[in-house]
Formats: sequence, C-alpha cells, structure tokens
Amino acid sequence: MKKRLVVLSGAGISVESGISPFRGKGGLWGNDALANLATIEALYERPAEVLEFYNQRRMYLKEVEPNSAHHLLVQLERDYEVVIITQNVDDLHERAGSSNIIHLHGELTKVRPVNVYNQQDGYSLDEVMDIGYGEIHLGDTGGKEHAQLRPHIVLFGERVPNIRKADEEVSNADILLIVGTSLKVYPAADLYLYAPSNCEIYVIDPVKPEIEFTRPIHFIEEKATIGMEMFAHEIGFLSDEEYNTHIERIKSQESIQSQAEAVPSLFEKLGQWFRRIIGTGKSEGV
Repeated sequence: MKKRLVVLSGAGISVESGISPFRGKGGLWGNDALANLATIEALYERPAEVLEFYNQRRMYLKEVEPNSAHHLLVQLERDYEVVIITQNVDDLHERAGSSNIIHLHGELTKVRPVNVYNQQDGYSLDEVMDIGYGEIHLGDTGGKEHAQLRPHIVLFGERVPNIRKADEEVSNADILLIVGTSLKVYPAADLYLYAPSNCEIYVIDPVKPEIEFTRPIHFIEEKATIGMEMFAHEIGFLSDEEYNTHIERIKSQESIQSQAEAVPSLFEKLGQWFRRIIGTGKSEGV
C-alpha cells in the first residue's frame, strides 16, 4: 500500500515558471491598484476592470510552462499516493500531469455565473465552466439564469470552500510537503496543524516561514526546483546518481534564467497594461 504524500504548494513553485507571486519581490501586492482588483468589493464596484485584469492573467498564463518541481511531483505518484493542495490559481500542476489536485483559491482558466457556487447551493460546480485562456467581458452570461460570468477565483473577502477538504487530506497524510509558500495566507497557513503526530513534515522555501512550528520540521532552504530534488533524494525516491544529475541540469539552466530576469516579468507587463488602460498604479511596476 502506497504512503500518502500530501503537498501544499504556493506561489514559490510557480515563480520559476515565470509567474510572479502576490507577496515578496515582484509581487502583486507591490502595486495597490492591481492588488485591489483581486477583491470581492472590486468585482461589484469595478467589474469591467476586474474581468479584464483576469483576462490579462489568463493570457500570460498561456505563455508559461510547468517547471521541474511540478514534473517531479508527477513522478512521485509512482511510489506515493500524492494529493496536491495548491494555493495557486494557475494550471501548471494540471499541465505537468498531476492527477489529484485541490485548488484552495480557485482556477484561473475557469469561470462561473455570479449567482452560483455559494453557501445556498453548497458550492456546487455544476455551472463552473472551463474557458482555457479565453476572455470574458461585461454582458457575457451563463448558467441556468443567464447571469453575468465572473472568474472562478476566491477573491479577497470571500470564503475558501475547499479548506475542509484540504483539512481532511492533511489529517490522513503520512508525509506533508509544504513547498513555495510563506505560510502567511490563512486559513491555508494552519493546514499543517491537522497532520497526524506520526506524519513527517518538510518545508521547502528559500526563507523559513516566520511562524513557530509546534513540532519537528525538516527545513530545506532552497527554491522549489532544487528543493524538490533534495526532498526526493532524502526520502529515497532519487538515487545519488539521479540526484546529482538533476541538480547539475538545474544549475546549468541558471544562467539562462538569470538572463530572463532582465526581461519584464508577466506581472510587470500586467502593471504596464493597467497603467495604460486605467491610468493609475505605481510607476516602478508590480
């Protein structure tokens, strides 16, 4: 019987694919005007801007690819029952090939009518639609009542419907892997508390989370791609030879990645779009 490996992934695993995080260097929170569009208030007060903001994010998502950290999680399914709980709204886990994914904060490639997916209908997915990397605008409707469509995203100020499902998965984990998250976003930051007493917990991030863990933690202070290789080696999934080969491959790509960092990031381009169309935001980018 396979051991259950439950993974909590955050923005750090997607950064190396070119998707900027909400927090930290280059994060969305560096631009108040953009960050404010990710709220439930903005959806009702400035719907056209919110819809276009997520249209732009979908367009940029289409241009990026899963990285080696995403792919290694798929490979781990050979030996483990892997469940991924992600705070990310991108589809990189899906495109890498992971088979069991719980999205805490919604999915960028999906939309739904504004009057569904709530407490009244039990957060039913019946009218949630996958539009890929397409666009929606004011006047685009769907569902039984032909209501205005909105992004299938948990906006700031909304409930996180899948948190209970995530709690249950963590409570049955043999190994809990936390990768690429600062553990500053609640309720996801408390998920590790549901891990059984005999569950081993690993945290992969360049910077240790600023919380006091109440139990022993295996810290791997590395970015996601290298940290995932170290984790897989530590649990015996990768041999010494495989591990060394993979690390050399990743490091050989660092010069290419460093050159890419000189090119405006997707969210910097998004900031340029916002300032051009809306006429606000900070001049230094997002």
